[in-house]
Amino acid sequence: MDYELRNIKDFLQLYNKITDMCFNACVDNLYGRDLTRAEISCADNCVLKFTNVNQRLLKVYVGVQSDINQKRMAEVEAQQAKMMTEAQQQQQLQQQAALQSTPEITGAPSTTEPTVA
Repeated sequence: MDYELRNIKDFLQLYNKITDMCFNACVDNLYGRDLTRAEISCADNCVLKFTNVNQRLLKVYVGVQSDINQKRMAEVEAQQAKMMTEAQQQQQLQQQAALQSTPEITGAPSTTEPTVA
């Protein structure tokens, strides 16, 4: 639900920005109730240009964002591979240390056993 509210908020902010920008650029006469043909034409062109520029920017952004995401994925995969290698090396070191700390068992009799005469 929070995501939907944010989308609505973003849309309303964009709408208000376009309205404000095009109104300030196109409406010259505040004394009349109706817009002149020139003002209508100007407002239509303003909204159309803004929309076209916005669409172009979004296309570029999507392309760039895709490249950024691919680079991030490659970095994450490389980092995971490095961590796996380090973990394997650590495990091997622990196994070697465990083998070195256990006494070897041999078949030779111990010299500390008492002999029977």
